[in-house]
Parts: sequence; C-alpha cells; structure tokens
Amino acid sequence: MSKNKEKFGIVLPIILLSYFMILLDNSIIFTSTVKIAQDLNLNSQTLAWVSSAYTLTFGGFQLFGGRIGDVFGRKKVFMIGLILFSFGSLMVGLSTNAIMIISMRAFQGIGSAILAPTTLALLLDTYQGTMRTRAIAAYGATAGLGASFGLVLGGVITSVLSWRYGFFLNVPVGILMFILTIFFVHDSKTEGSRHLDFTGTLLSVIGLSALVYSIDGTSHQILSLVIAIIALIIFVYAEKVIKNPIMPLKLFADRERSSAYVARFFFIGAAFAYFFVTPQALQKVYGFTPLMAGIAFLPATLPQFFSALQVSRISSKIGNARLILVSIIFGIVGVLLSAILGLNQGYWLAVGIPMVLFGIGQGLSLSPLTEAGVANTDADMAGAASGVVNTIHQFGQSVGMSVVVAMTSHINNPSTSYHYQLLIISVIFILSFVASLDIQTKKH
Repeated sequence: MSKNKEKFGIVLPIILLSYFMILLDNSIIFTSTVKIAQDLNLNSQTLAWVSSAYTLTFGGFQLFGGRIGDVFGRKKVFMIGLILFSFGSLMVGLSTNAIMIISMRAFQGIGSAILAPTTLALLLDTYQGTMRTRAIAAYGATAGLGASFGLVLGGVITSVLSWRYGFFLNVPVGILMFILTIFFVHDSKTEGSRHLDFTGTLLSVIGLSALVYSIDGTSHQILSLVIAIIALIIFVYAEKVIKNPIMPLKLFADRERSSAYVARFFFIGAAFAYFFVTPQALQKVYGFTPLMAGIAFLPATLPQFFSALQVSRISSKIGNARLILVSIIFGIVGVLLSAILGLNQGYWLAVGIPMVLFGIGQGLSLSPLTEAGVANTDADMAGAASGVVNTIHQFGQSVGMSVVVAMTSHINNPSTSYHYQLLIISVIFILSFVASLDIQTKKH
C-alpha cells in the first residue's frame, strides 16, 4: 500500500496535468478565435479550419493513439505524444499565416490523439482497487475542469496578453511532464501481440476523420459522410475478422461499458454545446467582453471543482450507476431553469444560479462515466477502451455543438435563439439520462 501511495502522489499528477493541458487548449480556442483572425488576417472560412484541423486529427487518430500504447508500451508512446503536442503548440504560437497555423493545429491534434487515451491507460496500469476508483474520479474531474476552466483562462490570456501565450504555455509544461515521466512512470508490460492492426488503423483514421469533417467541414460534407459510413462499415467487419484488432469488438459486448459510451456521447454533446453557445449569448445580449464571458463561467467552474472532490465518497454510498443518474438530473434542471427564466431576468438569475446546478452535475458525472467506460477491461484492452472513451468524448462534443447550432441558425434574435438552444441541450441531456438507465439496470 505504501508503494501505491507513493505512486499516487507522483504518477497521478503527471497523468492529470498532461490531460488537463490537452483539454485546456481545446477550450482556450473558443475565446481566442476573434483575435487570431485579426492577427493573421483570416476570413471566416479559414478561421473555421483553425478549429476543424485540430478536431479532424484529434478525432481521427484516437483509436490509433489508444491501441499503439497497448502494442509498444504506454510510457514510450506517452512521451512521444508529449513531444508531438508540445512541438505543435510551439509552432501554433509562432504561426504567421493561415497555412502554418492550420497545419500545426492538425499536427497538434495528432499529439492530443496519442496523449488523451494513453493518459487514461497509464492510470489503469498504475492503480488497482480503491486507488483506481479515486484516480479515475480525479481524471473525470479533470475532464470537466479543463473544458470549463479553459473558457476562463482563454478569456484572461487573450485579453491581457495574447492568444499565442495560450499555446506557448504548453511547451514548458510538456517538457516538465516529459522529464518527470522518464524518472517516475513505469512502463506497462502487456501480454498481447506486438503487431499493430494496420488495416484497422488506416480505415479508422479515414472513417473517423471523414466523419468529423462531415460535421465540422465547410464543403462536400455529404460526400465526406458517405466516405465515413463506407470506411467505418468496412472497419467494423475488419475488426471482427482480424486477429489483433485496433478496436476489439468485445469492448462493446459488456453492457455497462456500451451503455456508458452512449451516455457519455450525449452528456458531452449537451455540455459542450452549452459551453459553445453561452459565451456567445452573454456577449450578444449583455454586451460582455470575451474576458467577462469567460469569468461568467465561474458559477459553474467552482461548484464543479468542489462536487468532483466528493465523487468517491458519494459513489461508495449510492453506487456509480445511481451517481450518474443524479448528476445528469442536475444538468437537466440547471439548463431547463435557465431556459424557463430567460435572459431578460438578468445574468445572475437567468444564467449564474442555474449554472451552479449545471456545474455540480458536470462535476459529479464524468468520473463515474469514465469508470463505467473502462470497467471490466484487462491490461491488453486498457488502451483500446481508453481510446473509445476519448473518441466518444470528441465526437459527442462535435455532434452536440453542430446539432444545436444547425437547429437554431435561422433564428436572428440572440435571446430567442439561446432559449431554443437550451431546450435542445436539455433534450440531449435527457437522452444521456435514458442511456444511463441501462447502466443502472445492470449494476442493480
């Protein structure tokens, strides 16, 4: 036990800080796009690619990133991911034109796709029993905090310094994590095959990247969707017949895991849609600056942090499955309350107070959803399961934002638009609740 405590004190911060760095970077871009466009003279279509290029590679390479850690050792792959992400961040910060920033954002996305699933797989390797439950709780809390805190930090950095510092910040952190990993992280020893599934890798990258583009792209989206569907159908068949698949289909045979994937997809879709539309509504209706819009998320960020600290204690009392249901109810009530009250009631009543409930819901949810998503996996499947969790996370984010924006794009009044956006987000939350009932059924 003393050995585990020692590891808990050193390895976990390395894992969490590396994961936090990725998520923070993903959210900072929300409050930096206007400044980036001004500095680099980007039009709206080119600016969209600054986000889409990253999303494309991050989503497309997730399964690959998770599986190579299983095959080649997670410590080595984790360190490669740190190098790629840190170098990509440096070059994004130094970008002087559209081609450079878009290509470097794509490069950075590959680093993220390797890092994100490998951090979770390393956690599963390092901890067992109660220690693992507590570590996953911290990991899930980091997932939520990185997203919401990124909005606050992005507003501060962009307003006070420059959007470039949001990316430069990753470089010293990445170097520090690399050095600490060399000395303190022990490599995993898996008994599985050392051969990578190249057919599955190629098909997954094509299929997932095309699927991301069909959602976030700017042209030929229908063609991209057709390519994605064909590639993913062939991919699933290949994974069924190949001896050492990149995504073992037995991952989905477990009811707890498969239900958690669906619940996570809808939960993240609702949460990130809320993150995306709320800062815009605050700026358009209340005239908030990007900095004020970022700070306006503190009523969600602070309760989220404190509720996340209580996850292990609450889960031990009521169970993981019931905690997921409770957390989603908080999210539904918070968003619906904001929609019913309306922005004309003022920030604190219409946004600030409901945001507290939303923050509590997010703080309580991501840890148990993560635990259910990697439940009952052995060492050979840990990376693949982690890859699926992070792939679901990424696609939930993209689909949720796209659906909410597409369904309300015809509404010109920002207050009315936000009202309907919140109602759609509530429906997505309810779908997550329904999917979570199946986890409840299995566990109790």
